[in-house]
Amino acid sequence: MFSLSAKQASQRVEIWRRLRRYGALALKNSGYILPNSANNEERFQWLAREVRRNKGQATIVQAQAFDGLPATELTRRFADERSKEYAALLKELQRGGKKIRLSRSKVGRLRKRFEEIVHRDFFGSPLRSKVEALLVRADEGEQPPEPRPVKRRTQFVGRTWVTRPRPGIDRAASAWLIRRFIDPDAVFVFAENPNEYRDAVPFDMFSQEGFSHRGEDCTMETLIKEFGLDDTKVHAISQGVHDADLGDEKFDRKEALGLDRVLTGWAQQGIADDELLRRGIEMFEGLYQVL
Repeated sequence: MFSLSAKQASQRVEIWRRLRRYGALALKNSGYILPNSANNEERFQWLAREVRRNKGQATIVQAQAFDGLPATELTRRFADERSKEYAALLKELQRGGKKIRLSRSKVGRLRKRFEEIVHRDFFGSPLRSKVEALLVRADEGEQPPEPRPVKRRTQFVGRTWVTRPRPGIDRAASAWLIRRFIDPDAVFVFAENPNEYRDAVPFDMFSQEGFSHRGEDCTMETLIKEFGLDDTKVHAISQGVHDADLGDEKFDRKEALGLDRVLTGWAQQGIADDELLRRGIEMFEGLYQVL
C-alpha cells in the first residue's frame, strides 16, 4: 500500500507502470498484491524505497488470507489478467489467418512481449501454450523446412572434439549441447588447426569437416539441425547465442548477452581454455534449468 502527494503525479504513474509490469493485482483499498515469493518481496521493497524517497508512504504486508476473497478467487483473478494479455497477442498473431505472414522484427517484438507476460503468469494461464505454438509457427515461416539428413548420434559418442582456443559464447554453448545431448563422454581439446587432432571432431573451426557456421546459423544452430534436436528450451538458448555471437538481433533475445560478457571477462583474466569451457558449460546448464 502506498500514497504520494498530488504533486508527485509523474512518480505515481511510474510506480503504477512498474506494478503492472510485475503483474500485481489492484485491491479496492488502493493496495496491490503479488504471490508471496522472495522475488516479489524484493520488488515491493524496491518500490517502497522509491515511494519513500519521493516523500510518500509505503507499507508492505505479508497476508495469510483476505476476508471475503478466498485464495481460489485471487488465483482466478491473476490468471484472468494474464489471459487478457495473451489474448491480445493471439489476436495479432492470427491476423493473417492460418497462414501467418509476419516480418522477423515483428515476430521478435511479439516474442519479447510474450516472455514478459510469462514472467508474471504466476498461475499458468491456459492461453500460454496457444500463443507459444503460434510463435513457433511464425518463427518457422509459412514453408516447412526442407528435410535434412539427421546425423546418427552413435557415431559421435566417446569422441574427442576440437575447437579454437579462448572459447567464447558460441563454442561454450556448443560444448554444453554436445555433452548434454550428443556425446556425454565428450573430451574437448583446443588447437588453431584441426589437423593437429586428426581423429577429433572439429566444431566452430575453419574446416571443411565437422560443425561450424553455415549460412546465417551459428555453430550451435548447426549442431541442433544436424542432430535433429527438438527441445524448445534448447532452441530458445540457441537464438540467444546467435544474437550474442553474431550481433544481428535476428531473434531479439537477450538471455546470452550477459553470459557472453562474463566469458569475455574471464578470458581477459587469463583463465585457461579448459577452465573457460568448463565454466561456460556450467552457465549454460544453469540457463537451461531456469528456462
